[in-house]
Amino acid sequence: MKISFQRSTGAFALAALLASAPIGVSVVFAQEDIGIVVYNAQHESLGVAWAEAFTKETGIKVTLRKGSDMEFANQIVQEGAASPADVFLTENSPAMSLVDGAGLFEPVAADTLAQVPENFRPSNGHWIGVAARSTVFAYDKTKLTEDKLPKSLLDLADPSWKGRWAASPAGADFQAIVSALLSLKGEEATASWLKSMKENFTAYKGNSTAMKAVNAGEVEGAVIYNYYYYGDQAKTGENSKNIALHFFKNEDPGAFVSISGGGVLASSQHKENAQKFLAWLTGKGGQSILRDGTSFEYAIGNGEASNAALPPLSDLQYPKVDPATLNSAKVTDLMTAAGLL
Repeated sequence: MKISFQRSTGAFALAALLASAPIGVSVVFAQEDIGIVVYNAQHESLGVAWAEAFTKETGIKVTLRKGSDMEFANQIVQEGAASPADVFLTENSPAMSLVDGAGLFEPVAADTLAQVPENFRPSNGHWIGVAARSTVFAYDKTKLTEDKLPKSLLDLADPSWKGRWAASPAGADFQAIVSALLSLKGEEATASWLKSMKENFTAYKGNSTAMKAVNAGEVEGAVIYNYYYYGDQAKTGENSKNIALHFFKNEDPGAFVSISGGGVLASSQHKENAQKFLAWLTGKGGQSILRDGTSFEYAIGNGEASNAALPPLSDLQYPKVDPATLNSAKVTDLMTAAGLL
């Protein structure tokens, strides 16, 4: 007869087991589960592709839990030291900043940080960028010519744009863009722009829906992220056939490149393997999936190429924003005050 238990069994429980084991009964140490639990707020298909490839290469099992950026961020804060998650992955930076502000991240290993340029990770090194996406103005090319496009995101506050553009204000994507505006232009300018936005824009639920509205001629343009257009074009193109993308450039707030983050929780019981996962995501393994897959998010690892369909990240002239400064709570307050939430 054998008695099995995990190597993580506490000392007192272990002593009790050994003392109570009858003569002739052997005690067997069972291998402790070395897998990791990932709270995945990234696109489900991308998270699965990453997890499966990592497990195939390393043998480390990854269990994915699916949710949204702020849903998981608030859950982690509530769970605190009792969180069952080892890694948190997001689509945008503000959710990472919320968890970091609560002191719940383990610092990322120095070798892993070195795999990503400084502008794609927070200055404190508590988490790291794993992918990126660019803000764009998706416009109806049957109605607008390039000379009629807004030169800046701020131009959309002008009364001449009333009823002509759309966004999805309740989504984490757009709120990350507003976070960048707040960081770059300050609270007064952001509040003023949001007030004008309320007067001028049409709200849709989700970026895909906003893009479809442009394609259908309901509005002339929408502030979204780049990959919605490229993803549709790679399929049938039926929801983007009338659309072209305008990249604001000139370090405008509308040229903001949002960073998808990854971090190891300080409460993790599998920190070594969690750190390995982040190292793999930001290295050739994870970044090649961005290059070769259909997420159409930018690869940001040093020297790593993005999907060939995308304009080079180096050509976008995006503003430099320390992701650690992106403030989701203040943005929610400002958008609520403007009547957008």
